[in-house]
Amino acid sequence: MTATTERPPSRASGTAARKAPPRLLRLVLGNITLTALLVGALGTAAIGLAVPALDGWRTPVRVGLALLFLVAASGRLGPPKAQLAAMVPPRLPRPALLVGLTGALEALGAVGLLVPVTDRLAAACLGLLLLAVFPANVYAARHRVGLHTALLPRTLEQLLYLACCATVVATH
Repeated sequence: MTATTERPPSRASGTAARKAPPRLLRLVLGNITLTALLVGALGTAAIGLAVPALDGWRTPVRVGLALLFLVAASGRLGPPKAQLAAMVPPRLPRPALLVGLTGALEALGAVGLLVPVTDRLAAACLGLLLLAVFPANVYAARHRVGLHTALLPRTLEQLLYLACCATVVATH
């Protein structure tokens, strides 16, 4: 192998490697879903100033949530998947499968948010999914595993996402 393709041996193994993801990766992934929500919602709201069909806040919230959940789903299927699996509490079986399943549900929910006939049901289901996966965030914060984030900011972020889902469910 050449020097450019050779990988240095890993100093961390097993659990230690899972407990310490790079700080930059945590920072980017921790904020990318919030950024997706804001960009989607604010971008659609700005377009709504010129396009009457997109006027109001319901459509921008739907689009922002859809973008958020598509970004989240892509993380569950790509390289961060191992870090996300480390966040699953040990009492739950097959963490990688659970992470993949939540990613699939997030992707389906995102599509459902963009279809007017299914948007309320999709928002309700995604809200329930947020509640179902929140214990993994608590576990990750308490045990400092996976892509953990401090519990208070993560809780506030989850509450914002739940409020957005509730907005879609409650308005029509």
